[in-house]
Amino acid sequence: MTRSLNGIFVLAWRGLWRRPTRSALVIAGVAVAVFLYCTVDATRTGVERATKRAAQETALVVYRQNRFCPFTSQLPQYYENEIKKIPGVLTVTPVKIVVSNCRASLDVVTFRGVPPESFAHDQASRVDPDVMKVWASRGDAALIGAELAERRRLRAGDRFTAAGIDAFVAGVIESDAPQDQSSAFVHLPFLQEQAKRGGTGTVVTQFDVRVRDSAQLDTVALAIDERFAHDQTPTTTRAETAHVARAATDVIALVGFAELLGWAGLAAIFALVANAIVLSMRSRQREVSILQTLGFRGEHLAALVIAEAVILGGVGGAIGAVASYAIVSLARTALTMEGVSIAIAPSLVIALVGVAFAIGLSLLAGVVPAIIASRQSVVAGFRS
Repeated sequence: MTRSLNGIFVLAWRGLWRRPTRSALVIAGVAVAVFLYCTVDATRTGVERATKRAAQETALVVYRQNRFCPFTSQLPQYYENEIKKIPGVLTVTPVKIVVSNCRASLDVVTFRGVPPESFAHDQASRVDPDVMKVWASRGDAALIGAELAERRRLRAGDRFTAAGIDAFVAGVIESDAPQDQSSAFVHLPFLQEQAKRGGTGTVVTQFDVRVRDSAQLDTVALAIDERFAHDQTPTTTRAETAHVARAATDVIALVGFAELLGWAGLAAIFALVANAIVLSMRSRQREVSILQTLGFRGEHLAALVIAEAVILGGVGGAIGAVASYAIVSLARTALTMEGVSIAIAPSLVIALVGVAFAIGLSLLAGVVPAIIASRQSVVAGFRS
C-alpha cells in the first residue's frame, strides 16, 4: 500500500512538471495566499494578546480624562501620593511618555521616563546587574527594548536621538511585554527636563498602578477616578489591556478588514488549484486512457488527481508559510499608536495551520476532477 502511494505521488509530481509554467504559477499563487493569511493571522494574534484581558490582570493605567495622545495627557506628579492612599493599591509608578509619532506607524520611538529607584527594583531580576548600574549612574542613560534596538541597529554604548530626546544606550533588554520591546526607558527627571511639553519635574503622562487582587481592578479604577473627578485634571483609569484596546481602535478595525482578505486568500487557493487540475485533466484525456490500458483502475486515477492537487497546495502552502514566518521574525515589527505598541510575533502554529488549510482546500478542489477522471471511458479518451 505504501509503495503504491509513493508511486502515485511520484507519477503526479512528474505529471505536474511536464507543464512547469502552469504548475509554478499555481504554486506561486497558493504561496502568496498562504503568506497573506499567516501574516494577517499573526497580526490578529498580536492584537488579541495585547488587548484581551487576562483573568489575573492586576495592572491599571491612569490617564488624563478625554485625552488620547501622550502629548496631551498631563497629570500632576503629586497624584502619586493620593493614589497610594486608595485601598487595594499595591504600587504606583509615575510615567512620562514622549513619542516620535502619535499616529499609527511601524517605526515609532517611545521614551518612557520612570523613577530610577522603582524601575531598578522592578527589573532587578531581568536586567544584567552591570547594565543596571550603568543605567542608574547616568542621568541620560536609556535601556531600550530588543525590537527597537533591532529596528534602529542600536547597541550598548551608542547614542541616539528621536522626538527631540538625545540619550545614551546603556543596554538592550528583552521582555515579554509588547510595550517594553519597543520602548526606551530613561530617568523620569531627565525626560521631564528634555521634553518641550509638560513642564519640568511636576507633570507626567500617566500612572501605572498595580492592585493587590485582580478582583479589585474595577473597584480601584472607579475609586481613582472619583478621587480626581472634581480636580482641574480629572482622570480616566482602565485596565492595561483596555487602555491598549482603546488606543488601538483604528488598528483593530484595520486588522478585522485584513482578516477578511486572509480568508479571501484561502478561497483563492481553492479556485487556483481547482482550475489548474481541471485544465490539466482536459489536456491529458488521452494520457488517462493510456493509463487505463496499462491497468490503472478508477480509484488509481482518482488518487493521481488528488495527489496532484495535494502537491500543488502543500508545496505552495509551505513556501508561503515559511516566507511569512521568516519575514515576521526578521522584521520584529510592532504597530505603535498613541504611545502603546502591539507586537506582530511569529508563530509556528499559525504557519502549520496555514499549510494545513492549503492542503485541505487543495484536496477539496481535486475531488470533482478526480471523480470525473475515474469515470472516463477508454474510448472517449482516445477520441479526444
